Amino acid sequence: MTTADQPASAHPTGCEHSSTSPLSIHALTVAYHRRPVLWDVDLDVPAQSIVGVIGPNGAGKSTLLKACLGLIPISSGKVRVYGKPYEEQRALVGYVPQRESVDWDFPVTALEVVMMGTFGRLGWFHRAGKQERAKAREALDSVGLADESHQQIGQLSGGQQQRVFLARALAQSAQLYLMDEPFASVDAATEQAIIAVLRRMRGEGRTVIVVHHDLETAREYFDWVILLNTRVVASGPTATTMTHERLRQTYGGRLTLLDEAAQRMQKAQLG
Repeated sequence: MTTADQPASAHPTGCEHSSTSPLSIHALTVAYHRRPVLWDVDLDVPAQSIVGVIGPNGAGKSTLLKACLGLIPISSGKVRVYGKPYEEQRALVGYVPQRESVDWDFPVTALEVVMMGTFGRLGWFHRAGKQERAKAREALDSVGLADESHQQIGQLSGGQQQRVFLARALAQSAQLYLMDEPFASVDAATEQAIIAVLRRMRGEGRTVIVVHHDLETAREYFDWVILLNTRVVASGPTATTMTHERLRQTYGGRLTLLDEAAQRMQKAQLG
């Protein structure tokens, strides 16, 4: 496992990875038009944790999630979910995409969106019934949207829409969740509601991987972080990995307010 004190490519090619890791990435490279977007990413994600993927715009954070889900082709390497290819473990994985990637004009209610999370377990030729509807209602209630179940998805606020997609993932009853900026463009109350749900999921033994951009909340939210800029700069426990020097390595010349954030974190470490 890549630790806070190891370099980005801590696993030599062909090295043994943990078969019990929720997500194990082996020398993964993704390129668009022959230009690497991710290069030689190699790490194991710890179980029962909230993991933050942090880096500048264009660092490959969303690409990493999509590559793990088979949504985009990879140039080399492989991904394992609990020791097996993702294709064999789909039912164990939930995904929350960025809000910008969703067609909010689609004529579907919040409850119907959440029920989609149960379809993978139903299999072909089976329709959702009372049990799936009850599970969807329970998921909506867990994110505070029980009263909005019959609202068309496009009529909800941005924060409510984000909660609906979180509820859809919860209805899937997965073990590993990949979430692409679930805190983006939501108000403070929604952000706190989302992190409370993620912590409850962790308490139930699940693992959550979150693309995140706010360094100030990262230390509070995540047990483990992956600092990414095309390659893995470092990964490990948040407290020992998010150092000023590693943030500089991750963000390069694009550090502006990040310097100030890192200094505040150093002061917090010193008490």
